[in-house]
Parts: sequence; C-alpha cells; structure tokens
Amino acid sequence: MEDKKNNKSSMSSPLPENGVSDEEKQTSGSDSPSKTHRRKPGGWRAMPYVLGNETFERLASIGLLANFMQFLLEVFHLDQVSASNVLNIWSGVTNFIPLLGAFICDAYIGRFWTIAFASVFEMMGMLALTMIPWLPKLHPPPCKMGQHECKKPNNSQMGFLVMGLGCLSIGSAGIRPCSIPFGVDQFDSTTDEGRKGIASFFNWYYTSFTLVLIIAVTVVVYIQDSVSWVLGFGIPTILIFLSIILFFIGTKVYVYVKPQGSIFSSFIQVFVASYKKRKLMLPDERESNGVFYDPLLPQGSIVKKLPLTHKYRWLNKAAIVMEDEVNTDGTCSNKWRLCSIQQIEELKCILKIIPIWSAGIICFTAIGQQGTFTISQALKMDRHLGPNFQIPPGSLSVISMITVGIWLPVYDRFIMPSVTKITRIEGGITLLQRIGIGMVFSILSMVVAGITEKIRRNSAITHNSPDGIAPVTVMWLAPQLVLMGFAEAFNILGQIEFYNKEFPENMSSVANSLFSCTVAGASYLSSLLVNLLHNTTGGHGHPDWLTNDINEGRVDNYYYLIAGLGMLNLFYFLYVARRYQYKTRIVVDDGIKGYTDVHELHDMKY
Repeated sequence: MEDKKNNKSSMSSPLPENGVSDEEKQTSGSDSPSKTHRRKPGGWRAMPYVLGNETFERLASIGLLANFMQFLLEVFHLDQVSASNVLNIWSGVTNFIPLLGAFICDAYIGRFWTIAFASVFEMMGMLALTMIPWLPKLHPPPCKMGQHECKKPNNSQMGFLVMGLGCLSIGSAGIRPCSIPFGVDQFDSTTDEGRKGIASFFNWYYTSFTLVLIIAVTVVVYIQDSVSWVLGFGIPTILIFLSIILFFIGTKVYVYVKPQGSIFSSFIQVFVASYKKRKLMLPDERESNGVFYDPLLPQGSIVKKLPLTHKYRWLNKAAIVMEDEVNTDGTCSNKWRLCSIQQIEELKCILKIIPIWSAGIICFTAIGQQGTFTISQALKMDRHLGPNFQIPPGSLSVISMITVGIWLPVYDRFIMPSVTKITRIEGGITLLQRIGIGMVFSILSMVVAGITEKIRRNSAITHNSPDGIAPVTVMWLAPQLVLMGFAEAFNILGQIEFYNKEFPENMSSVANSLFSCTVAGASYLSSLLVNLLHNTTGGHGHPDWLTNDINEGRVDNYYYLIAGLGMLNLFYFLYVARRYQYKTRIVVDDGIKGYTDVHELHDMKY
C-alpha cells in the first residue's frame, strides 16, 4: 500500500486520458503535431508507423556500423588501436549526447519534432559515410599485393569521416531518448487496455530490435564484406530515407504530448534553494504537517505524486515554507528559494540511481568488446563454412543475439512464472538482482574470451602461416558470445526496465538516455584502457599487449584485466544495491480463492 502523504495537499488529482487535461487537448480538426489532440489515443493504429520507423532506423544505423571496425582497418588503413579509439570515442559522444536531446525534447519541441529533425541528420550522416567508399578522393588508395605499409588517410579524408559520424551522433541524440517514450505516448496509461498495450509495445520493440540486429549483422554485413562497401553502406542509407517517409505518413494517427518543461532546471532550483536554507533545522517528523511546500500537481499532469522521503534529507530544506514565499493562489513567489516536495523527490530519484548507473559501465565495457577485439580475433581464425563461404567477422555477434532471442521467451513463459510463485515478486526476481546476474555472465565471458584467445594465439604461432591465420575454427568464439548474450539479456534489459520504472513519468526521456550514458562511459573507459596498455605494456624487445599484429600481442591479458575489474565492480554493485530503496515494487500474493492480489510497496530494498 502507498505510504500516507505528509498533508492533505499532497493528494494528487486524477489523471485524465493519456495524461493530458481536457483544456490542453485540441478541439478543432487541426492535425498539427505541436498540439495535443482530443481524440482516442493512437494505440495500435500508430504502431505500424512508430515501430516501422524505429525498425528501419535501427536496421540502417546498425547495418552501417556493425562492421565498421573492419572498414576502418581494411579501407581506411588505420591500425588496431587507432580504429578502436575512433569507434570508442565516437560511441562515447553518440551515447552521451542523448541527454542533450532529452533536454530539448522535454523543454521545447516535444518528441515528434525531435525524432523528425534527428532522422534528417541521421540520413545526412549515412549519406556522407556511403560516399567515402564510393568516391576515391574520400579514402586512401587500396593496398597493393604484398605491400606492408599501406597509405594512411589524409586530414581531409579523416575530416569527412568525422563529419559523417558527427551527423550520426546528432541523429542519435534525438532518436534514442524519444523513440520509446513516443511509442508509450500512443497508449492511455490510465486504463487496463492502455497498460496492456504499453507492455505489449515493449515486447514488440525488443523483438523487432533483436530481429533487426540479426538481419543487420548477417545480410548487410555479408554484402559489405563480400560484395561491395558502397552497396553495403548504400542499403542502410535508403532504409533511413524510408523510415523518415513512414514516420511522417503516420502524423494523422499519432497522439502528441506537449513538452512539459525541462527537469534539469528544476534540479538546479532544488540545489540552490536547499543551499540558501542550509542553516534551517528540519522539523521533527511528527511536527512536519504544513511545514513543507506540497501543492497539487498541475491539472492533467502525467506524473504520479511522490511522498517525502528521508534519504538525502538536507535537500528537504528547499521545501520549508518561510514568510512571503507562497502567494495567495498557492504558487511559490520565488522558485529559487522554495521548491515543492515533488521537485525534491524527482531529484532524489536521479541521485540514488547514480551509484547503480555507475556500476553498469564496466559490465558494458566487457559487452562492447564484441565490436572491436573480437573482430580482430575472427580475422585471424578459419572463418570457412563449407568450401566457398566465409563467415564475415562482423556477423559473429549474431550468436549473442540469437542467445537473447531464445532465452527471453523461455524465461518469460516458463522460468519467470515458476520463480514468481516462490519469491512473490513480479518478474520472479528484482530488477537489481537481474542486473547483478548479467554482471556475473559478463565476467565469465571475459574469462572464456581470454582462454580462447590464448588457444588461438598459440595455434597461430605454432603453424606460422604467411597470413597469420590460425587453423582454428572461428566458432571457438561462440562460447564467449553466448555468455555475452546472457549478460545482455539480464543486464541491459534489466537496466532499461529499471530506469523506466524508477524515474518519474515526466523523466522518461532522461531515463532512456541514461542507459546511453552507460554505453558512453564504457566506450571512454575502453579507450582509456586500450591507450594505457598500448603505451605501458611491452618493452625490452617485446611488443605491447595490443600491438597491430594480434598474434604478437597479448589480447588474452586484456580480457583477463577486464574480468578482474568486473569482479571488483560486482562487489561494489552488491554494496550499493543492498542499500537501494525502490520507488515501488509489485508483490504478488496468491489468495486462497485462487486469484492474485497485487500490492505496490514503497521503499523496498534489494
């Protein structure tokens, strides 16, 4: 049951349909996306356009970049460390910048126009990258047979590459934080049918996402590897163009929710107000009635009322009402001196999640190796599948995706219901337990990757073939990729669901961009480790661990290092997770009569 609020004014008003008041809904026949319409929510009528746009966009961006490490090595002639740095730095920028996109979306232009503008930049970036292998002046000349030192790209060629990647980053800034919330907007979350629709939308979103990944890393990567880089990049470019057309076709069906202001401005106000009132004493809990500023939520707000908590109590001082700080109509006279309980608790949601968020960085550092050094391993292994077909290195990640695709339905249909009966927790286990299990799998994957690399390297050195390829089948990489698939199924999906459930409703864009920040942090950490090892290991006639010739390096030690960091990170995660208090948690209680009672429990721990 919900905890009692501190005073009568804390009772929230009923939520109207789709979280928008009747006054805010449009009553004329205009279909402008800048207004919220008074009509039945788009629901499943809008899904072909929303999911279609998302599917084409994902297929385009992933298809373009799934094999990008090999492109940088073979077409741009970058060495292994430089190519890894380009990918990691670009990935870091691309995954941090969605926070800016979330700010612009929530504060100014709304989700529809954010996605629309971002899609145009995405197409510009893809067009630029397609031109690189197409036009000879935009890439270095091909290596001649037997040539050891290939010509490196010049400054203008690198500049054009950076420009294309920059446009893709801007596109990701708008699409990533807004695509899921825009889909959720199409359902009325105040009805059972709407809530079921939202749950189904998430399932379809993840299902389509997995299918897109499989197609991207098999069909598109095969075309890039075996047919033509121009065609392999051109197909994703055409797909993003189709996604933009499909997105705009659905404009008459969508529900448009107005931007409700930036949550970041509210956070700054809470810090400033609490600092100005830092010398005030907090009242005793029994005497707090009427002391704190706790107005009703605005009419038509999509946000649920949050009760005052005692975590980070010093922030509560920002809500203490002083003389002349509240107007006669109940509004505060100065937002930089007085903040509501709702504002304070929304900030606390961010602060208490930061330790959990930071623990995900090292885990994703392990997961991210699939796109860098796993590719380098595959290039020096026997990739033949039959006499005439070779598996493209970039397609190997499909193994982890298939693992996710098989495991999730099995877990959802068979394992989760059985575990739920034992634990009485919706989902069988808590989200933090799910994230922790994913971390264990990521550590195991790095250990197995190190052992596999040692076997591959020893075989390559023993046979000493001219091309450096070890007579070991590339399928030896399958065990580490299967373990990585389990890590993704538990950790990544657990993080996404955790952020969406623990953040207030008006912070859904921020919640979705927070996982991107995890990926960004992992990219920068990976780049830091790569450069540190490249500059500090080796010496005395021995090459460094990550030298350009993988057979002379020690990539296995690099994997073991990540596994060791993962173990330390797991202990840190267990420490912070046991002290975390959920905003709400659903507990299932089977009654004697055979039906199920569901209760929301506040402030429950790990």
